[in-house]
Amino acid sequence: MSLLSAPHFHNEDAARARLEAIVWPQGPFCPRCGGFERITNVKGGRAGLRRCGPCKREFTVTVGTIFERAKVPLYKWFQAAHLLASSKKGISAHQLHRTLQVTY
Repeated sequence: MSLLSAPHFHNEDAARARLEAIVWPQGPFCPRCGGFERITNVKGGRAGLRRCGPCKREFTVTVGTIFERAKVPLYKWFQAAHLLASSKKGISAHQLHRTLQVTY
């Protein structure tokens, strides 16, 4: 089984869950106040949106990361990182564009 066949390389929800496991190994915490006791999922909001009880701010796992305001889906970023890391001689931006089907 290829590493690229893992769910977090093909599904946005799985990619977000994988990033949450990496960024928040002990559970979610607020990037603004650092609180972690009363973090709740926002109902009716976009997937992965959380609210901090003490400061009332909403946030996702991407806040404070390179993915924070990215328009490209998170799973495509994971694919790109894998391709860059596993390529022996590197990979060009044009090759990433063709492989991932994103604009260049």
